Amino acid sequence: MATTKWILDPTHSELQFKVKHLMITTITGSMKSFSATLAADGDDFNSSEITFKGDINSLDTGNTDRDNHLKSEDFFDGEQFPHIAFESKSVEKDGEKYLVKGDLTIKGQTKPILLTAEFGGIATDPWGNTKAGFTLSGTINRTDFGLTWNTAIEGGGVMVSEEVRLLGELQFVKQV
Repeated sequence: MATTKWILDPTHSELQFKVKHLMITTITGSMKSFSATLAADGDDFNSSEITFKGDINSLDTGNTDRDNHLKSEDFFDGEQFPHIAFESKSVEKDGEKYLVKGDLTIKGQTKPILLTAEFGGIATDPWGNTKAGFTLSGTINRTDFGLTWNTAIEGGGVMVSEEVRLLGELQFVKQV
């Protein structure tokens, strides 16, 4: 297989997470600093290899107090574990989507996860760069990764759901 390397274009990519608060509303946050590479057989992304690294200190929910709490030992412990990482184990085309299986590492704990990637297509920008776009989605249980902080609320339920939805709009630049 002739390997083509694709590098994430951070200017045209975003990564978000969504979690229920008080079990009645959804809070959205994003990771502002992250990188990823994709190794593929030319423009064929079936069986490609993907690596990702994200900076915990770049988490942003639009609320400084909440962001600081997320970076603290109660959640990500950004001082001791400054990054999260992902490494694919398999990428398989399933109709119009790709099923991305791999290992996610958060707070020093590595667990297998499944993500879905919708291929947006390939385009050439005005400067001659070939780009590929993907919409990424998946769900994880935060407690699987040691993110166990919570508190009970009056009337039942908890402050923060265990389920976290991951969403990404990712644009990669083909390397020549």
